[in-house]
Amino acid sequence: MTRTEAATKTIPAGRDLTLDLARVFCVVLVVFVHILFTGVGRNPDGSLLIEKTVELQSWFNAVTWIANIMPLFFVVGGYAARAGWRSAVAKGVTADAFVRVRLARLARPAVAVFVFFTLVLAAARALRLDPALVDGIAIGVGSPLWFLAAYMIVQALAPAMMRWHERSGALVLVGLLAAMLAVDAVRFIVVGGMLGIEPVPPYGYGLGQEIFGIPNVMFVWLFAQQVGFFLYDGWFARRRWWQLLLVIGGGYALQWGLVSLGGYSWSMLGNQWPPTATMAVFAVVQAAALTLLHAPLTALMRLKAAQGIVFLLGSRLMTIYLWHLPVIMVLTGIQLILPLPLPEPGSPQWWWTRVPFLILVLAVVWLLSLWLVRFERVPPAGAPRFPSTRATVVAVLLFVVPILAITAYGLDVVLAGLALVGTLAALWVAGSRDGAVDPLDPA
Repeated sequence: MTRTEAATKTIPAGRDLTLDLARVFCVVLVVFVHILFTGVGRNPDGSLLIEKTVELQSWFNAVTWIANIMPLFFVVGGYAARAGWRSAVAKGVTADAFVRVRLARLARPAVAVFVFFTLVLAAARALRLDPALVDGIAIGVGSPLWFLAAYMIVQALAPAMMRWHERSGALVLVGLLAAMLAVDAVRFIVVGGMLGIEPVPPYGYGLGQEIFGIPNVMFVWLFAQQVGFFLYDGWFARRRWWQLLLVIGGGYALQWGLVSLGGYSWSMLGNQWPPTATMAVFAVVQAAALTLLHAPLTALMRLKAAQGIVFLLGSRLMTIYLWHLPVIMVLTGIQLILPLPLPEPGSPQWWWTRVPFLILVLAVVWLLSLWLVRFERVPPAGAPRFPSTRATVVAVLLFVVPILAITAYGLDVVLAGLALVGTLAALWVAGSRDGAVDPLDPA
């Protein structure tokens, strides 16, 4: 029996498989969008052409109002955190143990990718490759790393946020919304308007008004996670279908109002880093949409084939997320070196090859995952090396701070090395002193 077959036979009672489907869908869509962003070809004079092809299309901004599904990932993460926390509390697991397991699940897969980035960028520097070309590729490849830091921050705060949720309910959302709107006001009105500080290119080097939006990495994604708590509690499920449609329609109307104020980007990808209040609105919209589609998605997940695909990809989600862009770049480089035919970015031939290229990328990542998947398996917890909340906080900071620096300034060999050292240090600080098995390891 394969691991996938075993997984489909041991589905916990009451598990909502539509959440697993949503998580896998989100990651695969991210991979496909990055493929559409990667337009590589040759100019008439034979020089290299690199462009973000999909971003040049007239319809791009409109599509991002539907295709930006990162808020949904945090909503589903909130649902899973609430389910996991309830199970952990019932078993007597502490908040520190809960957070340390989640740190291991994010940091262990990151070690391999940071080793790869450090070695490749060090080699590029040693070979004296064109710094502008290396920086352009490295910044693009490193851009998805923001998710590791953001997701770790909200998961680390999840136990405290769930206690606040149980005491204050929707008031927590109101408080987070007020905080993120205040951050946006400072960033767009005070810094961008009154002080005249201009933004820098996304994931570029230097300080622009974006640095003042960094606090929203916490406020916005905590809001999305909090929406996931409401999803778990059944708030959305208790709404009638027409009420869910009103939530979706009202959310889009609010989005239109926000971007019309100025400052906010009409492209929802432009509002993703640093995140703005528009991402919080989408968290509510996407939670309502997921609930509205619950019945057909549940029917789909009754199929063994669908379960097999979802569990196969789901067991490798972090590997897919972390390695798809390096694989895209390597495959594109092979096309350039051999050289193989490269369709002109944006041409009909280029568009027709995107889905086959997606399948190729996923296939290569799957081959890599045969070895890399070991990093996604968190070993049983033993007695903690440093059994204190302070140590847990230090471990989380060691992991997230270098990643936030990469997202703000761009990936280079120095920051890749710092991220590798920080990740290893975080795992050591949060790790076990011995090999004793802890039967209360939270799921």
